[in-house]
Amino acid sequence: MEKNLKQEQSAIIKIAMFGPESTGKTTLAIQLADHYKTAWVPEFARDYLQKKWDMQQQICDVDDMLPIAYGQTKLENDGQAVADTYLFCDTNLMVTKVFSEVYYNYCDPALDKAAQEHEYDLFFLTDIDVPWEKDDLRDRAEGRDAVFGLFKKSLIENNKPFITLSGDKNLRLEKAISIIDDLTKVKEMGLSSLDFVQIYQHGIPVENIKRQLAIFKNGIPKMQLISAATFNNGIVKFSEKEFSEKAAFFDKEKSKFKLLKFVPASGAASRMFKFLSVFLSDFKIGAETINAYINRKKDTDLAVFIVGMNKFAFFKTVDEQLKKVYPNFDSLDRDYKNYCFIKMLLDPQYFDFANKPKGILPFHKYYANIASPIEEHLYECGYYASSNGKSNLHFTVSKEHQSDFQKIIKKTLERVETETKNSVDISYSYQKQSTDTIAVEETNAVFRNNKGDLVFRPGGHGALIENLNALDADIIFIKNIDNVILHNNDAIALYKKGLAGVLLEVQNQVFDYLNVIDSSKIDANKVDEIAAFLEDKLNVKLPEKFGSFTFENQITAIKNTLNRPIRVCGMVKNEGEAGGGPFWVKDENNKVSLQIVETSQIDLNNSNQSSILNSATHFNPVDLVCGIKNYKNEKFDLTKFINNNSGFLVKKTTSGINIRGYELPGLWNGAMANWLTIFIEVPLLTFNPVKTVNDLLKNAHQE
Repeated sequence: MEKNLKQEQSAIIKIAMFGPESTGKTTLAIQLADHYKTAWVPEFARDYLQKKWDMQQQICDVDDMLPIAYGQTKLENDGQAVADTYLFCDTNLMVTKVFSEVYYNYCDPALDKAAQEHEYDLFFLTDIDVPWEKDDLRDRAEGRDAVFGLFKKSLIENNKPFITLSGDKNLRLEKAISIIDDLTKVKEMGLSSLDFVQIYQHGIPVENIKRQLAIFKNGIPKMQLISAATFNNGIVKFSEKEFSEKAAFFDKEKSKFKLLKFVPASGAASRMFKFLSVFLSDFKIGAETINAYINRKKDTDLAVFIVGMNKFAFFKTVDEQLKKVYPNFDSLDRDYKNYCFIKMLLDPQYFDFANKPKGILPFHKYYANIASPIEEHLYECGYYASSNGKSNLHFTVSKEHQSDFQKIIKKTLERVETETKNSVDISYSYQKQSTDTIAVEETNAVFRNNKGDLVFRPGGHGALIENLNALDADIIFIKNIDNVILHNNDAIALYKKGLAGVLLEVQNQVFDYLNVIDSSKIDANKVDEIAAFLEDKLNVKLPEKFGSFTFENQITAIKNTLNRPIRVCGMVKNEGEAGGGPFWVKDENNKVSLQIVETSQIDLNNSNQSSILNSATHFNPVDLVCGIKNYKNEKFDLTKFINNNSGFLVKKTTSGINIRGYELPGLWNGAMANWLTIFIEVPLLTFNPVKTVNDLLKNAHQE
């Protein structure tokens, strides 16, 4: 590179403004330099060409490109010497290169080389959404779109880190400051500018990346169990009469509220059919019998599947397709029939069940139709999640499968609404890309793909707290997509409405207390009453020193404790199902609370913790009713009530490489850790998940 085009190196963070003429580059450079109290580099070409015009009445030509590049490089090197932390460049050699190519269809090789080699921590590509302003040196108002496209293309082709800035000058400045502050944090983590742009485009807050990398390094502390939640120790048990009374109270009050049912439904059914996928991978038809394979592998799941095959709701459809594809199917021996059935069930060319979401699969066989979980949830809405003749059903789905949901709903909605005498408003959302988490190598260094890019993974079902937070409803019922039952909607509705009745009773009392506090008509007796309510009804352990607080601090403490979202959670007796359960837990601040804890969050090497786990009597079926508005009828920001120190570290393999991932605090675990929580026993009838396809052979899913 020519000496006059050499860019001096330094630790200064250099930000380059980049874009066509009259797009606000100078204004932004001056604003940013003023904000950060540092230097900025003006556009050398402006003074150079103005002098040429004033003295010779001549405009720019191709011979001016190299002198302009020399002058710009010197201005930048001089500015760098006096800058403090940041240097803002009104323009740069890449701009000169693009103009040379646009106007003269030529760029001097020395300029071209220097423009590519000059490095900046970030380019701000200034959009053309501001008015073009004419002056002596600007002569092209037309064709701005095409020129802007060429500027953007040059950044992409030269692999430069850039972010486009749009809006008026005040909005641009606000965005630019936020971006620069985040860029600085990312570089302090040892990541590159290109990494930052990738994080920014993914929409992931930089603080989240910083926290996740710290979690990989330090690990996630195990939950400190105090005791299992049991009857009269965190879990309430109602009689059938009491459930009926709570349900009746809910029915009486529900017309005042907007109700919504929230169904996480984006997961694929791969785990449902995992043992069948393994069978297809390992079994060689003709080399051994299926019975021999079952005995060799001790694969009881496969044996159960084959014995009960004709009881599945999807059996007839698959069988009919087999006979179309194989005209001699009936003459095949039993092993070939069973093998072909399983292969067609999972074959992407046919049914591809393992890659489809659970929600659209045929679960239940009725006299007149085959029902998917979607249909069952539609019916449930009419039975317990409706008010004033209307219900709202929200599915979280993967974008590519939304049309599958809509097709099923289109076929069934009219029938459901007629039978339930209730209209159903259906909405969808996707897991936000901004909730993805960064992946690392086993050494905790950030993992990169073969292109050198960072790798992000979905954040798990805990990410759905963002979806829940975006909904507008007074009372939200939460239930997993696969937890449905054949018939018995009346019984299911009784318990769901009972939980909702408890929610309303508790919420009414909480709101009354908060209004009393706001009215300033509160005395020591009322404080004692509220403290007792928190202990007895909401299982809240106030600080041990609460009694020694000043009166004002006691009021502040109880108000902060009361003013939270509320969840009433159904709990079933533990009969060996894998998953989370209810426990009393102490957090890092020695605060004791009721939480739903997963086995993976418990230190099983600690005999005391293991003993508490084994003493658990109940299991979490993900049967929740939630109040997400405060006593002023304002929505809570649910992201403020997450325990960000929880979550799950997972091991994965990608392209044969072992990596580590982080899943966000679970939706009903750490994501709701700081909610007001009530646990109530519900009967096993309400818990009928389909974890494997064989679960569909259980009585709850069969006629």
